[in-house]
Amino acid sequence: MNDGTNSTRAALVTGASGFVGSHLVRRLIREGWEVSVLARDPARVAEVLPQLPSSTIHHYGGSAESIQGALEAARPDVVFHLASHFVAEHGQQDIEPLIDANIRLGLHLLEAMTRAGVRRLINTGTAWQHYLDEPYNPVCLYAATKQAFEDILAYYVSAGPISAVTLKLFDTYGPEDRRKKLIPVLLKAIRTGEVLQMSPGEQQLDLVFVDDVLEAYLRSAAWLSEDASAPTGGFAVSSGETVSLRELVDVFSSVAGAPLNVVWGARPYRKREVMLPWGSGKRLPGWTPKVALRDGIARTLRSAQATT
Repeated sequence: MNDGTNSTRAALVTGASGFVGSHLVRRLIREGWEVSVLARDPARVAEVLPQLPSSTIHHYGGSAESIQGALEAARPDVVFHLASHFVAEHGQQDIEPLIDANIRLGLHLLEAMTRAGVRRLINTGTAWQHYLDEPYNPVCLYAATKQAFEDILAYYVSAGPISAVTLKLFDTYGPEDRRKKLIPVLLKAIRTGEVLQMSPGEQQLDLVFVDDVLEAYLRSAAWLSEDASAPTGGFAVSSGETVSLRELVDVFSSVAGAPLNVVWGARPYRKREVMLPWGSGKRLPGWTPKVALRDGIARTLRSAQATT
């Protein structure tokens, strides 16, 4: 932990093996942070982030005590909490993983932070907590569990001494994305020529390039460090622009210089499909997205081509 004798900053990151989390760890390291991670599967983190020393990868053993040990070893100035379990439409088998990853882990983290004297938390929420642009209306059980943790976080902030910001993410994309998300699906289809069975494609999307997302995390950390009494709450990490799924496919095909074989209307919309993203969220003070959609797609394509 920075004790004022030097400018080195320390961070603990959860969800470091995920798409945004792995990019965040690499960015923090490049900027001179001392980075530790907390993981259920340390071997997976070591595989995704081989530059991390094994001594900085701490195992979450399912208890607040295991996290407290990691916090006392890492002494972070800020905790970046990105770990989560996502399913768009849950089955009965998904209930426990959703609760474990999206509620129980975060609750253990907050309890351990309180006991270890770690004050600053950047939490990760989702725009899907705001179906139909409402203050709270979860699209799915995943979004409901994210809201449940945000409500728990409000208690710990109110009771003190934790200061927190929740960044509510929209559709994130960029290089090295291993998720079964739209942009990786389009990348694969460009490469293989496979036929994509899609919905009618009228839903509007809000896509934010990963570098802009990282800026939001770093701006949040700086904000909390500058002002320990900074107001907490949820902020929309939004591009400020929407594009329909059909339009996105056209843009992707244009940037790639290759056609995509899409059958529109081959799949129905999901139950509670988000046709228009949350639009009334507050933007994080001092943060503005900079990477336009075409530029972000081009950078993602170049990265994919460089690794094939």
